[in-house]
Amino acid sequence: MIKVAVNGYGTIGKRVADAIKLQPDMMLIGIGKLHPDYEALIARKKGYNIYTSESSIQEFKKAGIEVAGTIEDMVKESDIVVDATPDGVGEKNKPLYLRYGKHAIFQGGEEPEVADVSFSALCNYDEAINKQTIRVVSCNTTSLLRVICTINNKVSKVNKVRATIVRRAADPKEVKKGPINSLIPNPASIPSHHAKDVNTVIKDLDIITMAVVAPTTLMHMHFINMTLSSEVKKEDIISAILDTPRLLLVSGKSKINSTAEIIEVARDLGRYRNDLYEVILFEDSIYTKGNELFLMYGVHQEAVVVPENIDAIRASFSLMNAQDSINITNNTLNIMKGYLI
Repeated sequence: MIKVAVNGYGTIGKRVADAIKLQPDMMLIGIGKLHPDYEALIARKKGYNIYTSESSIQEFKKAGIEVAGTIEDMVKESDIVVDATPDGVGEKNKPLYLRYGKHAIFQGGEEPEVADVSFSALCNYDEAINKQTIRVVSCNTTSLLRVICTINNKVSKVNKVRATIVRRAADPKEVKKGPINSLIPNPASIPSHHAKDVNTVIKDLDIITMAVVAPTTLMHMHFINMTLSSEVKKEDIISAILDTPRLLLVSGKSKINSTAEIIEVARDLGRYRNDLYEVILFEDSIYTKGNELFLMYGVHQEAVVVPENIDAIRASFSLMNAQDSINITNNTLNIMKGYLI
């Protein structure tokens, strides 16, 4: 059993902690939390050990929340730490993990240099085997890589990618963020950082991305044009997607035409927190012309990187090969393939 600590218990951290509890080869040591807010209260209700900074212990006591010790204590007890702290904080935490010789998983908000390798389970699992530090790329990059590697491995070599990303403005709980009534280039310069991030995993891919922030909280949307090395047919693309877990198709016959309806389906299917670990591709958007491929898909930013965090833990300790890890993660998280409904 790998002893796992999760430092940071926000949008990603709490989902990773719950996923770790479902794994047959992992044990959740506890979670690191700096403030005794509602998420800390929920963690306590779930029976998770809570660790905090030395300076925050009294604050937790005043709130009536018992802590198991300091974050440093949690690190000492673990084999590996999943750092799910805000962007840039993971780099500051890294010396603590290395001081005690621990393995660590970082998130896509950190710079690539924070880790030995940037990681996407469907693309470069083997590259992460036995690495002490691994960076799981961001939600948008994870989704781009899943789609690109699926086409590259199952249909035809991908020579060029041009993509536009419409980003959600904030997660649903982030009440102080915007925009409210605007579309904001993110950034105004091209390419956006997403292309550079894809290249940390697929080093030689010709990719350019653009991004805009839109006033929604539900999902991101990606609009992709790929140039392949050979002529491709729509049926080949559909077949590859249907054969790949962590990708789901939305049929036009389902009358699902928006990200809001996708989230509503997740609710109706009883998905915990209405989480979608899969990339949701619109079947009607798939269009081919010669060796060009066009498609659109939605990304549930709160959940899509959770499976990759679990696989990264196994890769870091070389517990098993890529396919075995992916299968276990998919089974424990009820990740589907085929059609959304």
